[in-house]
Amino acid sequence: MIKIMDTVKVKVGNITIGGDSPIVVQTMCNTHTSDVAASVEQCIRLADAGAQMIRLTVPSLAQVDSLKEIKGILRDRGIVTPLVADVHFSSEIAIAAAEVVEKVRINPGNFHKDHEKAKEQFARLVQVCKANGTAIRIGLNHGSLGERITNLYGNTPLAMKEAVMEWLEMCVENDFYNVVVSLKASNTIVMVEAYRLLAVAMQEKGIVFPLHLGVTEAGNGDGGRIKSAVGISALLSEGIGNTIRVSLTEDPVNEIPVAQYLADRYDGRLTSTMASITIEGKSAIATYISPSRERLLLDFSCDFGKRLLDKELDEVELRGSYIEEGEEKTLDGSEYASYLTDELMQAARRRFYRPEYIACPGCGRTMYNLEKTFNEVKRRTSHLKGMVIGVMGCIVNGPGEMADADWGYVGEGNGKVSIYKGKEPVLRHVPEEEAIDRLLELIEQS
Repeated sequence: MIKIMDTVKVKVGNITIGGDSPIVVQTMCNTHTSDVAASVEQCIRLADAGAQMIRLTVPSLAQVDSLKEIKGILRDRGIVTPLVADVHFSSEIAIAAAEVVEKVRINPGNFHKDHEKAKEQFARLVQVCKANGTAIRIGLNHGSLGERITNLYGNTPLAMKEAVMEWLEMCVENDFYNVVVSLKASNTIVMVEAYRLLAVAMQEKGIVFPLHLGVTEAGNGDGGRIKSAVGISALLSEGIGNTIRVSLTEDPVNEIPVAQYLADRYDGRLTSTMASITIEGKSAIATYISPSRERLLLDFSCDFGKRLLDKELDEVELRGSYIEEGEEKTLDGSEYASYLTDELMQAARRRFYRPEYIACPGCGRTMYNLEKTFNEVKRRTSHLKGMVIGVMGCIVNGPGEMADADWGYVGEGNGKVSIYKGKEPVLRHVPEEEAIDRLLELIEQS
């Protein structure tokens, strides 16, 4: 399998991604980029927490000016953390942003509707990046594959790989290699398979670009952390991945410790607290002596997520102990051990014991209180075992990423919400204060 040292080295400001460089931890602001003061304040908190790269959404040309102001203030304050512009739908915005920040993320699925025009615009973007020393992330999401690709390959991991390979060929044609790639999905099986296919394809081509890993729309709380750890660790354990983001529907500062744990573990600075393991057939008994609840959760997810995803194991029994608030807690036969096992099985998509939630972390495109709404949706739908419910901040990736959902809640802006059944909107322009009630009514009527 591909090893990290086989990849191209990419420079993003003062950071190197790929080659023999350590895994880079990054995150994204959920402030509105036009709110310069709030964005600067959040960037400072993220940098202080250990973020090595910070992304901000740039939905219009006006935000390019805001981004320039944010960068100037941060640099004046001695914060040199590289900034990344997150751009959807407008190649012109990407080109403008490339003159301001150290890296620009573009989405192949919505860079430009016309493929030939997209190639022309990408060539323009590359020239600006070359002139300014700017890196590019080709950041494809499962939910935003272009129509041309899905007509050829379906909405599959293969389609994700093929779409990205087209764009990497364009990079080579333009003699541009300062490129990082991502193939994110909210489904851990789809995400892992897509990255594996791409890693092999790049190796066969003879040019391996660094990979940015993440499980998109992972949600929040324990579930979001476990889901992220399962998908990301499965790949890092195979030598696939050079930079990571843990996407949580929480304050983005909370993402950093989880991502740092993964970086430390797979860069060899940290080992699991698992004390012993017994395997009989496709069942395992794992005993941990863990210093904290959080460490146990992450170790357990990384030790067994890949084995469950790949169906090497079917069941895991958790034993041992962990420390919580200075007190040793036993795992043998405990409710917490059962809960962690259920969450891990759900994250690996082997067994569903509660609803499956697809929820984005929020960004500057989100026009409502996403975290509060998501927690309320979870509270009021917790009894719907096995149902897939999406709660999305906006329409950029929302409808696409939750295409597998039974029901979806998507912010429109201006205090309004669209409610989806499957892939189709069944109610539009619902006042935000009524939207959860309307969603539940529709579920009950179906």
